[in-house]
Amino acid sequence: MTSNVETYVTEIEELDKKGSGRSVVWRDIGQVNPKKLKLNIPQSLVGEKVKVTVENPDRKWAIVKPEEIVEGHSERVEAPCPHFERCGGCVWQHWSYEGQLKEKTNHVKKVIEEQGFDAGLVKDVIGMTNPWHYRNKMEFTFAKDGSLGLHEAGNFRKIISLETCLIAGKEMVEATMEVAKWANDHHLSGYDKDTHQGLLRHLMVRQSFVTGEIMLGLFATESPAGDLEQAVEDLKERITGNFPKVKSLLWLENRDWADRTQSEKTHVLSGRDYIYDEMLGYRYRLWFDTFFQTNPLQAQKLVELALEMSKPTKNDKMIDLFCGVGTFSLPFASAVGKLAGIEIVESSIESAKRNAEDNGITNTYFLAKDARRGIDQMLESFGVPDILLLDPPRSGAGGKVMRRIGRSKPKQVVYVSCNPDTFATDILELAQFGYELKQVQPVDLFPHTVHVECVAQLILTDEAATL
Repeated sequence: MTSNVETYVTEIEELDKKGSGRSVVWRDIGQVNPKKLKLNIPQSLVGEKVKVTVENPDRKWAIVKPEEIVEGHSERVEAPCPHFERCGGCVWQHWSYEGQLKEKTNHVKKVIEEQGFDAGLVKDVIGMTNPWHYRNKMEFTFAKDGSLGLHEAGNFRKIISLETCLIAGKEMVEATMEVAKWANDHHLSGYDKDTHQGLLRHLMVRQSFVTGEIMLGLFATESPAGDLEQAVEDLKERITGNFPKVKSLLWLENRDWADRTQSEKTHVLSGRDYIYDEMLGYRYRLWFDTFFQTNPLQAQKLVELALEMSKPTKNDKMIDLFCGVGTFSLPFASAVGKLAGIEIVESSIESAKRNAEDNGITNTYFLAKDARRGIDQMLESFGVPDILLLDPPRSGAGGKVMRRIGRSKPKQVVYVSCNPDTFATDILELAQFGYELKQVQPVDLFPHTVHVECVAQLILTDEAATL
């Protein structure tokens, strides 16, 4: 009879897409052929030998954490965060930052090469001088007992109560800890995802690293009236008295069973319902649900790279596909003759229009439509652009959109990607229309995670342009 627990020393062969080590052990079960057991081992590095214990090993695969690093990698470091081993926010704090950057460069080269492109076009990833406290937005979750934290790695229903967070802005963390203390002092319950009972669900905190303005958004299942009035007044006094940079304190009612930071009714407890942020000298209004790059220093680098690659002039017409609130649109609009932005989220389009107006930009037109239909409508009314920039979600733009771009023949395409895998398959669609990949610059927006962004330039060849 097979034991329910077995211990192995195994070597890490590769990393999976989530940044965990992968290994295979062959179990002698008393038959002619040993049985294969695949292991996913978080917080391990390729080449390391680790000791693991597997419960119920008579299966095909298992996720286990290393009990002991028998032979460590030369780039292994001590994780500075006390929550690292349990929290799901970071996966690579045990890896030197230089090692992380090398891995990200190699990953982009690998996926580019797999689609038939020259890996030599991929430059070394641009990292951060200080890869800590870089995030300008965080979403924390309340546990059933009212404590505040982040989800446990691999366990969506378990919340790790936090003492700190080393990837969020320091003032954001201080304000978050004050809200956590307030909830504890008033014995307020957290939301139970199973019973759908409880008051507090999430805390969203965002801060502009330029203006310093902070937004705190508290998501709850009830209005801030009635029995909660005294507690809410105390929250207002604590925040306004101790955190003068908080320019937006919101109470957001959310009774929906879906576990998302959405609002059925928004109450402004103090300040306004938005904050101001800036990038490259352009001012943006950010509401609680506004998408804006969460690493402002590196996001600015993305915009600078896109401008540097495309070299826009006042004679150029441009389409910004998946334009959001105008992160790329505004800087480019100042450099081109006319710019049209397309985005499916109507609230983002309204924000883009308002942001253009706030910055005195008058040569833009924004359309709320999905990418495929929007580009058809824009090509008909706006004409073929000289520059087409796209910054799609992680799923990529998709073949239909990319082929539509290819058929319309803009002189150059600048692709900003948050997922190298979908980026590589998307640009393969453009190759059949005569586009040549000129350069790919990875940028690290999310240190200590597996994610990496890219800015790439594709040029329509002279031969293809005349067909």
